[in-house]
Amino acid sequence: MAHFAQLDENNVVTQVIVVSNDDTSDSNGVETESIGVAFCQKLLGADTNWKQTSYNANMRGNYAGIGYTYMSNVATLGVGSTDIFIAQQPHASWTVGVNTATWYSPIPQPALTDEQRAAGSYYTWSESAYQADNTKGWTLTTPE
Repeated sequence: MAHFAQLDENNVVTQVIVVSNDDTSDSNGVETESIGVAFCQKLLGADTNWKQTSYNANMRGNYAGIGYTYMSNVATLGVGSTDIFIAQQPHASWTVGVNTATWYSPIPQPALTDEQRAAGSYYTWSESAYQADNTKGWTLTTPE
């Protein structure tokens, strides 16, 4: 089975469908994205935009989910070309690592101590704290 993501005009995923390998393969049984895209367009409209995605995330960074963005040929972090699906940016200050297709905070998350871990504590990002002082951003939360 192959998976294909439909993209809107802003390259945001609106749906993901499963397509039989028979509908993505040439006469020699070789799977080709363009054949799968043509099948999706025949099924759901010639004017629709599709990209293949991998359930195992072995292509294009992540398995495409509804609301994910497809990034192509975007110069990010010194890389001149991208070809990834990525979740929406969690905070304005976070940047994408195109080699990992993951968002990163501008400040590394502090490690929890054994005591904090035992207490169930965790860190959350505070964009307002970071914007006020770019040396801060992670807030420790301990449940009552």
